[in-house]
Amino acid sequence: MTTSPQPAPGAEPPAPSPPAEGARGAKDAHGAKDAHGAKDAHGTKKMWPLMLAALGVVYGDIGTSPLYAMKECFSPASPHHVAPTPENVLGVLSLMFWSLMMVVTVKYVTFITRADNEGAGGILALLALVPSSDRKGDGRGLLVLLVLFGAALLYGDGVITPAISVLSAVEGLEVATSTLKPAVVPITCAVLLAVFLVQKRGTAGVGTIFGPVTLVWFLALTLLGAKEILHSPGVLRAVSPTYAVSFFAHNELHGFLILGAVVLCITGGEALYADMGHFGRRPIKYTWYTIVWPGLLINYFGQGAKLLEDPATAAANPFYALVPSWALYPTVAIATAATVVASQALISGAFSLTQQAVQLGYFPRVTVVHTSKDEAGQIYVPEVNSGLLISCLVLVLTFQNSSALAAAYGIAVTGTMGITTVVYCVVTRRTWGWPAWKSLPLAGLFLVIDLAFFAANSAKFFHGGWVPIVMGAATFTVMTTWKTGRKHLAAAIKSAILPLDMFLEDVRRMKPHRVRGTAVFMASNPEGTPPILLHHVKHNQVLHEQVVLLSIQVLNVPEVPADRRTTVIPRGEGIYQVTACYGFMQTPNAPSVLEGCKRHGLTIDLARTSYYLGRETLLTTGSSKMSRWRKALFAFISRNARPATAYFGLPPNRVVELGMQVNF
Repeated sequence: MTTSPQPAPGAEPPAPSPPAEGARGAKDAHGAKDAHGAKDAHGTKKMWPLMLAALGVVYGDIGTSPLYAMKECFSPASPHHVAPTPENVLGVLSLMFWSLMMVVTVKYVTFITRADNEGAGGILALLALVPSSDRKGDGRGLLVLLVLFGAALLYGDGVITPAISVLSAVEGLEVATSTLKPAVVPITCAVLLAVFLVQKRGTAGVGTIFGPVTLVWFLALTLLGAKEILHSPGVLRAVSPTYAVSFFAHNELHGFLILGAVVLCITGGEALYADMGHFGRRPIKYTWYTIVWPGLLINYFGQGAKLLEDPATAAANPFYALVPSWALYPTVAIATAATVVASQALISGAFSLTQQAVQLGYFPRVTVVHTSKDEAGQIYVPEVNSGLLISCLVLVLTFQNSSALAAAYGIAVTGTMGITTVVYCVVTRRTWGWPAWKSLPLAGLFLVIDLAFFAANSAKFFHGGWVPIVMGAATFTVMTTWKTGRKHLAAAIKSAILPLDMFLEDVRRMKPHRVRGTAVFMASNPEGTPPILLHHVKHNQVLHEQVVLLSIQVLNVPEVPADRRTTVIPRGEGIYQVTACYGFMQTPNAPSVLEGCKRHGLTIDLARTSYYLGRETLLTTGSSKMSRWRKALFAFISRNARPATAYFGLPPNRVVELGMQVNF
């Protein structure tokens, strides 16, 4: 699939098409390329650093779930809690064990992570694996809408996760002494403020401590849980699924609704897949099996053992009930540090998701700042950072405690998980060619689990679950309005695009005055004449000695190597067609493209180069089928999108903008 980021506000890219042959690389026996196989093949010496780094970045979210997951099942403050009887404790533990087994271990680690796009994961990368078709009714349009809504829901997850994680960690101070309860919310806000303010400095420096901090956290989880299991080894009986079945039979509808709290133990599974491109599949898989999964299970079973031993005291906060009084403050400090790491992972994921959406044409241009010279994936998006910060602070100040926030958590996560299952099924059928008997039962099993969690969480809608839905709906509206608006705007200006051959004939016939230097005209359509070039010749009656029609396209792969990025086609009369291809995880830079033209025989003196851009004034009185309010929203977004000058890395003092009105 190719799309083109908007060279001028609202310009529509070429229609999506499948990636070039070989773009996805060789497939394994399951039909998917082993992500970063070359990176993983370096052996144990390379594997351990990758596992340590993955521990901090990938597993921070799911690793902090023990702070609040069990608590929401039994705490009286939770709207759907159950009594901490031995039968209920063993039943909930059994549900958590099998949820981690089926959703994270089987679904994500074993199957979903095999669906990589050149090593990259995530719901947009998964969509990119679905081949497009010219045949109407193939369902791809509906699939795109589903994926966009799933991606939009991830922003809700990115807001709630930092808020609930940090708040639940700081709430340990209440366990130490009730006099510190009024300080919990201010301390939480201060920690969140610090986390978001340091984003502009990049994660390179802080990232070196992510892994060790999270490793210490998992060691603490393991030791705290093991201590209680040794006291009450009978709790291990909950591994049997019969306890989960008995729990449902005994509690009936209320037992089903408790899935809305159990789901908190698997939040982070989608992040595991989305962050796969940074480390490769094997380090993520090995880290899960050797550190994360054992640590989580031991701690959850330890909390269960504590509930069996002292249900009256432990129910209010099972995690901190595990902590000896002398270790309470150090544990709060370690937990807060771990939640900061978890927050960082979600924030970085929101940045990456936004960059991908912009590159694929589903989101307006935003400021993308690369915070590392060595790692292209380390970026900072100030607009997204500010939005997340404000939203997190509002949530903390509104809900005040983690139990109230937990009611808002789950709908977004389970909705995205269900959509991922649907897209994965389509990939296995259309891209990998799996037969229906192999693909449908597997996807059906995953979807039954996803929908069960989603249905249980839907009961929390009026208890705060509406928050991520509203956030997701707002983001979805922006994304679909932007995409649709660009499509209609492109149709409106199509009549102004002259075939390039006709323009060349006019140049040969008219012989306009030529001035020294190079003029670069940004072109959304590589085959047509940019309207801005026609306006320039019409009003200024001159052409530069060298004219470059630069089209920047985004391929449906994460990255395009620099040596395969640029093509140059001489068209005569000193006019050249230059096409530069980028991956959806890369940021285009026009000057670097022009420098790369030297290897194709086109020499450009950047000091004598001018860049011509069009700035459209959008009029909403045209005949397009968009509703008036969506036209107004699209025009508003266009006016406030990041200027193309900054987006393409153009030197501001060498840019010429020509305005024109477009009625769409």
